[in-house]
Amino acid sequence: MDYETVSPQDFGASLRGIGLNLLTRDVRRMAQQLEDVFAMSVHRLSDDFAIMCYGDQVFQLHADATYGENPLLGLLPENPPRGAGLEIRLYDTDPDTAHDLARKAGFAVLHPPADKPHGLRECTLLCADGYAWVPSRPL
Repeated sequence: MDYETVSPQDFGASLRGIGLNLLTRDVRRMAQQLEDVFAMSVHRLSDDFAIMCYGDQVFQLHADATYGENPLLGLLPENPPRGAGLEIRLYDTDPDTAHDLARKAGFAVLHPPADKPHGLRECTLLCADGYAWVPSRPL
């Protein structure tokens, strides 16, 4: 599928399984950070929306204003962090490299890279919208 030219209707109809849609105050900023730190690809980037790809996984970024009729919008806190409780695990990203890039991209480091007893080396990075991103690799 060509994410740059697919219609919204065809894109929506193509989605299967579990979907991830992150609300953000600044779609362009978050898309740039995810591209810089985790080498994600960005498609259809606008102030309101972006299609993001991480390997074979596709998810979406939406600006708050695009959720005007959605009941979720009224539940968003006025002050960050807004993504508290959501941990997004990226199993194909080197945590040491991501850690170094994240600091330059404006992420807060909640936990530096470390080897964990569950067989992964990982770190925890918090973006400006409060989502916890956890790049990891098998030990």
